[in-house]
Amino acid sequence: MAMQSSSRLALRRVAQICTRSSALRRCNSTISFASSNLVRQKQIGLHDPSKANSIPRRQFSSTSKRAIFIQTQDTPNLDALKFVPNHRILPENIGTTFLEYLSPRSTLAPPHPSPLASALHNIDGVSSVFYGPDYITVTKSVDANWAHIKPEIFSLITEAVSSGASIVNTVDGDGHAQQGGSVTDSLEYDENDSEVVSMIKELLETRIRPAIQEDGGDIEYRGFEGGNVKLKLRGACRTCDSSTVTLKNGIESMLMHYIEEVKGVTQVLDEEEEVALKEFALFEEKLRAQKQASGMASTITQGSPATTT
Repeated sequence: MAMQSSSRLALRRVAQICTRSSALRRCNSTISFASSNLVRQKQIGLHDPSKANSIPRRQFSSTSKRAIFIQTQDTPNLDALKFVPNHRILPENIGTTFLEYLSPRSTLAPPHPSPLASALHNIDGVSSVFYGPDYITVTKSVDANWAHIKPEIFSLITEAVSSGASIVNTVDGDGHAQQGGSVTDSLEYDENDSEVVSMIKELLETRIRPAIQEDGGDIEYRGFEGGNVKLKLRGACRTCDSSTVTLKNGIESMLMHYIEEVKGVTQVLDEEEEVALKEFALFEEKLRAQKQASGMASTITQGSPATTT
């Protein structure tokens, strides 16, 4: 009995020692973790409550630079390039799908002046600036070289987009800022439109506009009279040599196929464009007259008999 009692006591003491050792190991592990955690806190300043707010944090502000990526795409018009940044160009509250600036003066005029368009027009060789919803089309003069002006165009667009500043402003006639836009989309639904006009607009909006926007331009509806649809091509398509082919073989064929009331399509020219075309026609006529006069003079010289002395 005495031996059994002694054995039990010994086993009990061994169990107590093991329990204490296990607890001590857990305690040491906890202390070790706490110590390493305290070292990390000291490194970043959290051990001192007075320095808790001094931890450096990444700052975000409305004026911070944006990471942007700009694609450059060729268009059917050799004198026009399409620039596509990963950033919206036209404001959400504007009522149109495009804005076009054909002169430096137009970039400052209401209702939608644009500092970027003004800067682009200051580049020697740039003739027009066109804004789509998420792209910019720049058209150059015929004698300008893309190799010379493209880097500056790219730089200005990059700076404008990355700065976060407004690309398009909206002002009234007095120059005071206002909300919204006064320009409306010509293809927008109008309850006063006839059934035929509504069908024309729907086809232009869903089937034709996306293809033209892909080429760096847009389309404007100007009316429907006597079976003739009046349209206006914008952006890269406005001065493209193949614009007539686009109107006749593309747009006209599709509209006439789906809408029997449509008999043809005509491109409407603005007053400035009509004046420019008239001046160009006069210039060509003058060149032809000079060429004819030069040819007649050459013929007379060749046909005259040689004189002898």
